[in-house]
Amino acid sequence: MALFLIIFNVVAPVFLIAGSGYLWVKRGVEYPTEFVTRLATNIAIPCLVFDSLVNTNIDPDALATMFWASLATYGGAMVAVYIFVKLARLDMPSYFAPFVSGNTGNMGLPLCLFAFGQAGFGYAIILFSVTSVFAFSIGIYVITGGTSLRKLAREPLVLSTLLGLVFLVQGWQLPEFLANTINLVGGIGIPIMLITLGVAVARLKPANIVNAIWLSAAKIAICTGIAILVGAFFDLPDVAYSVLILQMSAPVAVTSYLLAERFKVDADAVAGLVVVSTVMTIGVAPLVLSFVLV
Repeated sequence: MALFLIIFNVVAPVFLIAGSGYLWVKRGVEYPTEFVTRLATNIAIPCLVFDSLVNTNIDPDALATMFWASLATYGGAMVAVYIFVKLARLDMPSYFAPFVSGNTGNMGLPLCLFAFGQAGFGYAIILFSVTSVFAFSIGIYVITGGTSLRKLAREPLVLSTLLGLVFLVQGWQLPEFLANTINLVGGIGIPIMLITLGVAVARLKPANIVNAIWLSAAKIAICTGIAILVGAFFDLPDVAYSVLILQMSAPVAVTSYLLAERFKVDADAVAGLVVVSTVMTIGVAPLVLSFVLV
């Protein structure tokens, strides 16, 4: 009973906030998704990432280990997904990025924060940053056959991560007024990401739901399995190991649908993966939490 209450207290806020976004759209109220998404990805989340890294109590060496474990996990996931997509005879540009790039932001960050506190959130920020770099580099490369490293280097999330790590390693601190400003702006990041997730799910028009069900299950199983193996290999601390598993079990990111729509691949199929895998998380997240919290 105690474990159930812990899991409920972790999962319920995430789905309640996302559900508010879903209901907002279903009631016919306008929601400026593009503006809010730009606000989150260009301002709020970079501030949140920088503030979390600068103020974390986690040892820099432990964060470095988490970084290398995250890279290894994504490397293993890319190999496994590439083989799976080939064997299943799926379209590589349409399915590779959605399978590898989970929703470690909208879904993963709040789950890790509520489950493991600030320590877990610090580790989750590292994996989220790796996910974002993947989505805007290798993910776009697989879809289009090319990408720009210069453009990637200008992404606010990449810059805030690098700057936050420099401040962390050097032990630097910002003036109090500036630190408070960044903390205040970063505080809106998770709520608006969750609301936007609900809005996006409400607006998507998924195709071939039956196919999306088994593909979503395969995506979650592959990425979670890789995380379990890599985390054990790196002998991560308990909290870091749990965060790695929980983050990699996240559903398909809404970003994958936006990229599919932008670059004219099978956006309807990707929408199906986003919706179905997100709904699956209602059952998957408590199951994973019951595994990592024991």
